[in-house]
Amino acid sequence: MDEIKDQIKQFSSEYLEEIRKIRRHFHENPELSCEEVLTAEYICNKLDEYNIPYTKGIAGTGVVGLIEGKNPLSRNIALRADMDALPVKEENDVVYKSKIREKMHACGHDVHMACLLGAAKILNKLKDDFEGSIKLIFQPSEETYPGGAICMIQEGVLKSPETIHVIGQHVINTLEAGKVGMRSGPYMASTDEVFLSVKGKGGHAATPDQIIDPILIASHIVVALQQIVSRKANPLVPTVISFGRIIGEGRTNVIPDEVLISGTVRTYDETWRKTVHTTIKHMSASIAESMGGSCDVRIAHGYPFLNNDEDLTSKIRSLAKDYLGENNVVELEPRMTAEDFSYFANEVPSCLYRLGIRNEKKGIISNLHSSTFDVDESCLKTGMGLMAFLAFQILSSL
Repeated sequence: MDEIKDQIKQFSSEYLEEIRKIRRHFHENPELSCEEVLTAEYICNKLDEYNIPYTKGIAGTGVVGLIEGKNPLSRNIALRADMDALPVKEENDVVYKSKIREKMHACGHDVHMACLLGAAKILNKLKDDFEGSIKLIFQPSEETYPGGAICMIQEGVLKSPETIHVIGQHVINTLEAGKVGMRSGPYMASTDEVFLSVKGKGGHAATPDQIIDPILIASHIVVALQQIVSRKANPLVPTVISFGRIIGEGRTNVIPDEVLISGTVRTYDETWRKTVHTTIKHMSASIAESMGGSCDVRIAHGYPFLNNDEDLTSKIRSLAKDYLGENNVVELEPRMTAEDFSYFANEVPSCLYRLGIRNEKKGIISNLHSSTFDVDESCLKTGMGLMAFLAFQILSSL
């Protein structure tokens, strides 16, 4: 193990400048979900350069490379990176600032792709030293429902050869560069979108007796639905109901006919998830009816909660401590954010871990999805090296 570890660390140092340039290319040229055409082309060009065969056009713009070791059909694992950027205008003053207005890699997917390409280059150098094969999944559309993961699965990405495990890494701004974080079991929440249409009877604000006020009804509904979390949810099951948008197109003296409300529901339990949906619909309709109005409810079913396989995550934690040192591997708290990597985890035992990118001295502290998000690029060395080491050792242990 030590010999392989030393080789991977050496390759990671040698390739760092190249992978930094790749990351900056992705950052300067972001593409939104389902639009990752040039991103995919660039990835294919790099895989050609590394002499790694691939299939493109999966789930639209997805790319899947394949590194074959000895007896390639004997076993297979996959490494995954997402490709899409966000509709965010970058505010950073850096040489690699996004060249495309209102688009930005504000969630670190540029880092994910660059690290996977670095890991691919390393693993391809070592393919005569392991048995089996390694898939390289470059996945589109993580940020937009239904997500690229489920589409790639439906198109057979985990077949031919049959994939035993999927491993992914995702940046996080609360960990310093050089560190990684793990959590076994439930780690990230399911996510559903809730859309309410509250209807009443509009009119003059000075004649409330002649109207049915949908703004007042909507206010009661929003407040009441918070009681689902405080009074109906099991306190041991994390649950979030939040509303981020309320539109009532009235005026200071005009009550509208309709109010639109949009929000999100997140939890860790699939049975409770269904109950929440039913409860939201029943409570919203009942409150509106009791006040003389009506409420139509539509719930868009999103990603399932992410469950990191206990055994695989335990192996990855142990290997990460060996590669990075025990002090550089931390335990993570559960998160109410969501990830379509959960679809892979529903199919085969999988693990998504976190890659630290923070550097307070350099002012790199901004949260994901913000206009000032950035990374300490030393994380690229950690990311590509650890991913290559994990893939090699996990595959060898099967």
